[in-house]
Amino acid sequence: MSFLSETISSVKPSLTIAVTQKAAELKRAGKDVIGLGAGEPDFDTPENIKAAAIRAIHDGKTKYTAPDGIPELKEAICAKFKRDNGLDYTPAQVSVGGGGKQILFNALMATLNEGDEVIIPAPYWVSYPDMVQIAGGTPVIAEASIQTGFKLTADQLEAAITPKTKWLIFNSPSNPTGAGYSWDELKELTDVLLRHAHVWVMTDDMYEHLAYGDFEFCTPAQVEPQLYDRTLTCNGVSKAYAMTGWRIGYAAGPEHLIKAMRSMQSQSTSNPCSISQWAAVEALNGTQDFLAPNNEKFVRRRNLVVEMLNAAEGISCPMPEGAFYVYPSIVGCIGKRTPNGKVIETDEDFATALLEDHGVAVVFGAAFGLSPNFRVSYATSDEALKEACTRIQSFCASLS
Repeated sequence: MSFLSETISSVKPSLTIAVTQKAAELKRAGKDVIGLGAGEPDFDTPENIKAAAIRAIHDGKTKYTAPDGIPELKEAICAKFKRDNGLDYTPAQVSVGGGGKQILFNALMATLNEGDEVIIPAPYWVSYPDMVQIAGGTPVIAEASIQTGFKLTADQLEAAITPKTKWLIFNSPSNPTGAGYSWDELKELTDVLLRHAHVWVMTDDMYEHLAYGDFEFCTPAQVEPQLYDRTLTCNGVSKAYAMTGWRIGYAAGPEHLIKAMRSMQSQSTSNPCSISQWAAVEALNGTQDFLAPNNEKFVRRRNLVVEMLNAAEGISCPMPEGAFYVYPSIVGCIGKRTPNGKVIETDEDFATALLEDHGVAVVFGAAFGLSPNFRVSYATSDEALKEACTRIQSFCASLS
């Protein structure tokens, strides 16, 4: 009999983290490796946010707080939702956790029973299915293909809903594809949800401020106010504010759900880091002037990567609307051989050979539920991206 639980035995380690760690290990061993696996900006946390954290330390704000956030941060979150999304919430409708992942986890743990289904569009962030399974639910994967821009259609959503469906997890702009849903595209999905009153919506809006060109971010409760009472709108400061390590995520939704999430958190981690909370207050209330210049850099990098990957033999790379990822197809590489005779049968084979032969670390598509693809994070320097894409072109040209 195994000492470990059946639940944990079915959980897979995060493959995005595993790729980043593998690249770091190879670098420490003296290998020339360019890591494109990490989902975090290479920018430093803005100075005003760091200064707010230092003030909090000097002011002795280093004690326990309420389990799900200080009042000042909850008020800042309410102001953010009103300012950016036109959504009205009270502090009693807000939960703050140790990163966006904990917020999603708390909500699933607080609501799922055995047999409950959660619709997850694929490609998906690697943690969604495992979190659903840990909470006792059943992931229902709805594939959004490259032909639809990696976006779920209304017909696909309708087909995935059953009487057992409890949640739809909705992520836009997307990790791993960068795909963003327009207002009209999202309205088609919310129209479906209006016909199924038992289905709730859990949004993952972490990349809200990383939206490029003509694309304008929108979130389900904003597009369809009738869904307000069955939507948990989740967000955080990790990506746009370059605060990945500070671990602050938040959500707003119906008060009874927020209360249940508070109970869950009070018996697990209790409050998020008090210093990080005060830093997040400044992030949300302070200047937002750095967002546009940072996005200009991301757009430049996105365009560079898309152009260079589309010039590689066997690769087709769509242009994403947001976030800092591209998700190219490698259909044209499947079945080919590397110079040492290894056959590329899967996208994992591709990623492994690319790392071993040319020193570029990417995450293979099967980790995100749609193959054959791979994910590139372009949240790194222009120089590193140019060199990495040159190596990818060289690798693809070497296949026969």
